[in-house]
Amino acid sequence: YIMRQSIQMEGAGNRVQSSPEPTMHLAVVACGERLEETLTMIKSAVLFSIKRLYLHVFAEDQLHASFMEALESWPDILRLRFNYTVYSISFPSENAGEWKRLFKPCASQRLFLPLILKDIDSIVYVDSDILFLQPVDGLWDFLSRFNPSQLAAMSPEHEEPRIAWYSRFARHPFYGRTGINSGVMLMNMTRMRSTFFKNDMTPVGLRWEELLMPLLQKYKLNITWGDQDLLNIIFHHNPEFLLEFPCKWNYRPDHCIYGSNCASAEEDGIHILHGNRGVYHDYKQPAFRGVYDAIKQYSFGSDPVTSLLDPLKEELLKTTHTYCGKSHTLFTKRLALSLANINRKTTHGR
Repeated sequence: YIMRQSIQMEGAGNRVQSSPEPTMHLAVVACGERLEETLTMIKSAVLFSIKRLYLHVFAEDQLHASFMEALESWPDILRLRFNYTVYSISFPSENAGEWKRLFKPCASQRLFLPLILKDIDSIVYVDSDILFLQPVDGLWDFLSRFNPSQLAAMSPEHEEPRIAWYSRFARHPFYGRTGINSGVMLMNMTRMRSTFFKNDMTPVGLRWEELLMPLLQKYKLNITWGDQDLLNIIFHHNPEFLLEFPCKWNYRPDHCIYGSNCASAEEDGIHILHGNRGVYHDYKQPAFRGVYDAIKQYSFGSDPVTSLLDPLKEELLKTTHTYCGKSHTLFTKRLALSLANINRKTTHGR
């Protein structure tokens, strides 16, 4: 793997003896044509984060140099906020091909993070099509809300069972009334590594590494969404291990495509935008694409309000012919607060 050495101590002078601030760990998997999309996700995470970030980027080998070149080209004031490691994609050798082909290329890599990152206690995993509209810190704080048995947190797949995918079409067990979406997943990996999981294959609990392949063999003809379906099966049998967070932390086209159905976003704005269905790259949901393009095109160092927020608001007004566009204020409510915080940090020289 390729590791970028820490530069936080450069110029620290007498501050070296002060207690280091806690670090948040963020993981993403990038295969195929996902380089630009993944960098835009990382850009949103680094721009708004308060505490320092450590990025764990799992990518096909031919993408490594491009990731390093892009991240190293960012201004020093941003580079001081994060470290990163770029890893090769890796699966258990005896079944590597089967895991890699499951659903989208390399998506099931997330299942193996507790086994690969053995020295990391907790991590936020996100799909490459995620955009943070407020600091990662807010999501990271859910770790402190875990009760003694909880070891992961995700949002429901849908808010309304009558139109949810799992409750209508799933041919396997799933969590709760509507299933869970794994595009944003918070993991206490220490607990995941040490826990025995109930299952429908053996009368005894299995550890994480013992559970995955037997589950795939049992259900591979019945699953549609790959590793997300396997997570649904696992937490169907172990619901006490999962904390649900509201849909505002994983807002997808499903929450507005037929009318607004995410109450937490309506109240507080969208915290994390999830552009599944490829909506960042076509014109079916222009509100989602507008946010993606605005963050991708933002130039580091320019005024975030006049060069990002104001043009985005103007662009979103052109999308009101769609149901998602009718909810355009939800897309900028939290973003406006996050950008104001960037200005405050700049003003105070932080």
